[in-house]
Formats: sequence, C-alpha cells, structure tokens
Amino acid sequence: QVQLVESGGGLVQAGGSLSLSCAASGRTFSSYAMGWFRQAPGKEREFVAAISWSAGTTYYADSVKGRFTVSRDNAKNTMYLQMNSLKPEDTAVYYCAARPYAYIPRTQDLYHYWGQGTQVTVSS
Repeated sequence: QVQLVESGGGLVQAGGSLSLSCAASGRTFSSYAMGWFRQAPGKEREFVAAISWSAGTTYYADSVKGRFTVSRDNAKNTMYLQMNSLKPEDTAVYYCAARPYAYIPRTQDLYHYWGQGTQVTVSS
C-alpha cells in the first residue's frame, strides 16, 4: 500500500512558476512508476507527465512539453513537478499517481494509488 500526498499548489500569475511535490509512504517507492494528472473544472482528468522508477524515462503531454519538468528523489520518497511559463489553461487540481510496475502509462486507469490533489490556479 502506498499513500501519496501532494503539496505546493497555489495562485500564480500567467508566466509564473510553481513547484509541486508528491510525498509517498512505503518502502518500495523506488520501484514504482509515477505520474501527474490534472482535472480542470467541468473537464475530465488528463495526463500531464510521468516518470520511471529510475527517473531515466519521462513522458509529457504535448500541452506542457517544454514548460513542465517531472523528477523524483527516491531517497526522499518524493516526486516533483516543476511548472514554468504557466498559462491560465493550466488551472486545475493536480494529482499524483503511482503504480508498482515498470511500464509508465498515460492512462489513469492503470495507476493504482492516488493523492488527494492540490489546486493550481493561474490568473491572466
């Protein structure tokens, strides 16, 4: 069992930056593939970024590529999402997710564990 807790959300102006963290419990964090998803009001939850257990492989949604960076520190059981050049359309609740396998899907149904989410609001 893995418990995930996101933090770092807030209100920022367009063009600004925020850094999200996802702290995980459990001794096997380093063997989990991890992902970030987001859900804007009235929209379905969508894939943002994902990272392999070793951090050797990362994937990004086209909408955030070049602006967001996903990383992890297995020694601290923590995954990060650095968000730069934020746009109003990035406003959403951001969730981290984990799965105990090497494959890194972009499909939320394939993730086993979820955090409670953290709100990111980008003003224009």
